[in-house]
Amino acid sequence: MSQELKRIRNFSIVAHIDHGKSTLADRLIEVCGGLDKREMTKQVLDSMEIEQERGITIKAQTVCLKYKAKDGQIYSLNLIDTPGHVDFSYEVSRSLAACEGSILVVDASQGVEAQTLANVYKAIEANHEIIPVLNKIDLPAAEPERVKAQIEEVIGLDASQAIPISAKTGEGIDVVLEAIVNKLPAPKGNPDGPLKAMLVDSWYDPYLGVVILVRIVDGALKPGMKIKMMSSGAMHTVDNLGTFTPKKQSGSELKAGEVGYITASIKQVADCKVGDTITEERNPCAEALPGFGVSKPVVFCGLYPNDASEFSTLKESLAKLRLNDASFEFEPESSSALGFGFRCGFLGLLHLEIIQERLEREFNLNLITTAPSVIYQAHLRDATEVEFHNPADMPDPTKVDYIEEPWIKATIMVPDTYLGAVLKLCEDKRGEQIEMHYTGSKVMLLYHLPLNEVIFDFYDKLKSCSSGYASFDWQAAGYRKGEVVKLTILINAEPVDALSTVVHRGRAESRGRELCLRLKELIPRHLFQIPIQAAIGGKIIARETVSALRKDVTAKCYGGDISRKRKLLDKQKEGKKRMRSIGKVEIPQSAFIAALKVGDNK
Repeated sequence: MSQELKRIRNFSIVAHIDHGKSTLADRLIEVCGGLDKREMTKQVLDSMEIEQERGITIKAQTVCLKYKAKDGQIYSLNLIDTPGHVDFSYEVSRSLAACEGSILVVDASQGVEAQTLANVYKAIEANHEIIPVLNKIDLPAAEPERVKAQIEEVIGLDASQAIPISAKTGEGIDVVLEAIVNKLPAPKGNPDGPLKAMLVDSWYDPYLGVVILVRIVDGALKPGMKIKMMSSGAMHTVDNLGTFTPKKQSGSELKAGEVGYITASIKQVADCKVGDTITEERNPCAEALPGFGVSKPVVFCGLYPNDASEFSTLKESLAKLRLNDASFEFEPESSSALGFGFRCGFLGLLHLEIIQERLEREFNLNLITTAPSVIYQAHLRDATEVEFHNPADMPDPTKVDYIEEPWIKATIMVPDTYLGAVLKLCEDKRGEQIEMHYTGSKVMLLYHLPLNEVIFDFYDKLKSCSSGYASFDWQAAGYRKGEVVKLTILINAEPVDALSTVVHRGRAESRGRELCLRLKELIPRHLFQIPIQAAIGGKIIARETVSALRKDVTAKCYGGDISRKRKLLDKQKEGKKRMRSIGKVEIPQSAFIAALKVGDNK
């Protein structure tokens, strides 16, 4: 192995949400002199406005740092800061594929949480060397010894050498840096071989076109080199390359083992597939890197522009976001109530919320979102199988033999005080308990749950019934037969496709009642009565009525015979009847958005 490769360390930081990944990254940047004191901000790698506001990491970010170790050698450290939330686990797996080691950060006061487990298992699967680090030891509630025992018991890692640190005050950071240099392996690669690089991430820059983040495995990359994307066959000439320190710094080449960015005037977003292998056109490598599995969206919903003229802007915006977030998918669809829009697939509800917020902020779009749904499998009587996630695509019930719905395996960590409330919530959501065991004062629950129950409001209810202490992680667990029906909402006897949902038969009536009640509050009164109905097929299961606004037509009748007033009132009654048959009900956008939130406690 060359001397240069020996002095490179590629590592990522994995942890549960709020256990201090981004703060630790800040301290490492500060100690290694990546930024001056005056340039340092909190969570310097969380560059998106939305990340800073919510205090969460959404995009994995990368930094190249120079560190002078105690042995006098200067090492090049490539750090990738990863998200902790379950909806962004795809970002984590991509980042881990570009590294050889991981720092596992565990909060010394809270201990091991559900996402700690999920992310550390991903690192173990990627054959990473793992350094356990106990953060927040400056807190009065910190119990390092208890947490060490928990790491050994729950994860099965040797935590006797776990490093106690405080990312906030900077205590123990130098010990972490020495451990990175001494314990983590150097990257393997052939600096003299043909170019082989992995495309780790890509994003759109209005001035430079597509910017690609790469990890060089073999060979070297230089400006002017003609490169080829192995999966799409697209060819480009490299204009510029460099690293992030975390400021962008142009360089003359990227060598084997290094992580950096390249720009090559790429205009086609579709050319850059995350996980693709990049090689030189004239001297290609023999075979592509294994890359990593394509992420499958699990939650689907329709996104429609509020103003129909913004359709093309929405299309371009989605394409640019798709480049930056490979786990998100979209396809065009149309609705009689909302016009033209897109059916989009997400990894979870938070992911949906973030994409929606990014579209509204970064591209100034006003959007209407339809009710979220999951992928169902309909087995028809003629032995064919149909997949659908849009309620409008649900096959005719007379042709369906049975329908299967997706289930998940959920891991919930909760303090034993709140155990009863969490168990009740899981039972209410048709859950089946697999396992339950104690780790100190915490209980680890394993449950099988139907995904369509989880995507609506499970996470919010879990947080509220456990005062925010429960943590939750899940993975797909196949399909099972389910009693699934299509719930249609009729407003003034007209079906509104945007509000249709697919629900379990046992839940249909309560969901229908909630939707009708919510819509009754949200739809403004008209001059005629508006019936709001929930139906399964031809059977109405719930109804509410928005009463009519009544104009006082008898105001000008002073005295006289009662028949004069009767005549005017009968005339008004006839008019209302006619108006109801031809009148159009205006449903405000807020009604569609609020109808999504059914199940929240008002």
